[in-house]
Amino acid sequence: MINVYLDDFRPCPAGFVLAKNAEECILLLEGEQIGILSLDFDLGWGQPTGLHVVQAMVEKGLYPQEVFLHTSSPSGKMQMYQLLLRHAPEHVRLHNGPMAG
Repeated sequence: MINVYLDDFRPCPAGFVLAKNAEECILLLEGEQIGILSLDFDLGWGQPTGLHVVQAMVEKGLYPQEVFLHTSSPSGKMQMYQLLLRHAPEHVRLHNGPMAG
């Protein structure tokens, strides 16, 4: 089981695998069991966002055990959180914010 940190800019925390874009993150979701997934929203100009990852999770039924939203985009965080709240199975622990430091 691995932990995944989706971000194109921030440094990856210890104990996490870095996904620098939505495609990498989705490939990890498809191929690995994920304990903690921490999502950014903005992943570079013109690039798919963290919401793209959440939409793929919902469509494909690919859920980690726990999700954190470390984005600095309030609207992006709200969109990802609302979609996960509506669709994630009960066993998925959902946090509307970043991991404690």
